[in-house]
Amino acid sequence: MSKTITATLIPGDGIGPEIVDATLAALEALGLSFDWDIQQAGLAGIKAAGDPLPEAVLNSIRRTRLALKGPLETPSGGGYRSSNVRLREAFKLYANVRPAKTMIPGGRYDDIDLMIYRENLEGLYTGYEHYIPMDGDPEAVAIATGVNTRQGAHRVLEYAFEHSIALGRKKLAIVHKANIMKALTGIFLDEARKLYKSKYEDKIEMHEVIVDACAMKLVLNPWQFDSLVTTNLFGDILSDLAAGLVGGLGMTPGANIGTDAAIFEAVHGSAPDIAGKGIANPVALMLAAGMMLDHLKLQDEATRLRSAISATFNDDKVRTGDLGGTADTKTFTTALVSRIRNG
Repeated sequence: MSKTITATLIPGDGIGPEIVDATLAALEALGLSFDWDIQQAGLAGIKAAGDPLPEAVLNSIRRTRLALKGPLETPSGGGYRSSNVRLREAFKLYANVRPAKTMIPGGRYDDIDLMIYRENLEGLYTGYEHYIPMDGDPEAVAIATGVNTRQGAHRVLEYAFEHSIALGRKKLAIVHKANIMKALTGIFLDEARKLYKSKYEDKIEMHEVIVDACAMKLVLNPWQFDSLVTTNLFGDILSDLAAGLVGGLGMTPGANIGTDAAIFEAVHGSAPDIAGKGIANPVALMLAAGMMLDHLKLQDEATRLRSAISATFNDDKVRTGDLGGTADTKTFTTALVSRIRNG
């Protein structure tokens, strides 16, 4: 038994508690010991403390510097501001890492292995928005201000270069829209060029691609890409597109990396339409837990987890409905735990 790891656990909303329980079963099967500080956020936070991001959650992560979280509900249009965005801001989680890798062969796209790095704090996600009234309509004009800084660009670009090189990846694509948004994304592209020339020219290939062309190329020929790094909004969109290449959002984990904390999560939402039915695919959060183990330098356990998921899919043919199978969450988890324990 390894030493006990202290971490914050946020079960989340919708299917969150179901996929969190499944993931904890997998971690326990690996022989890992966690001391979880369980906290509520999102809609569960409002019910528990009248706040979608209670101070207790922030205090917990300040103490543990490590969190695994289920999806948090964010209302569209009105309502409260995204707790996910607030968490990123609170802990300066500047790099969002979203891998997309084929785990079930034979689909429309095969052998996909992409790593997407998304700037996580700036761009149009800063939330600087307001309305201008006109002709009696208080919301006649909506204005949003995007903010990118050279320091913020440098920070995520440096992380993307270093992480890609450490993983043995050969190419890093800089995705931008500097042909139109010459200042907002031009600063990102300019910083990438400077950083590459000063530190990484002899270590990895760098390519530049405009975001709309990148989306087309990912659909036509995703194998031309290896790693991609881009600004906040573009990264959100392209990582969902990449998820579609490997079976959907149920297959894609995310890591939020900061200087003083790291938070790991499934990329998908809370799926309230299937909450409580026991049919959710827990693999995205399980893969996020694998990224957490990598972060903790527990590579052997992370590899065992990913290998067991692959074997459950491909050798045991146990898959949830979104992947064309008939297994419910519990059936899949039981099969996976057996694979982990028995090899």
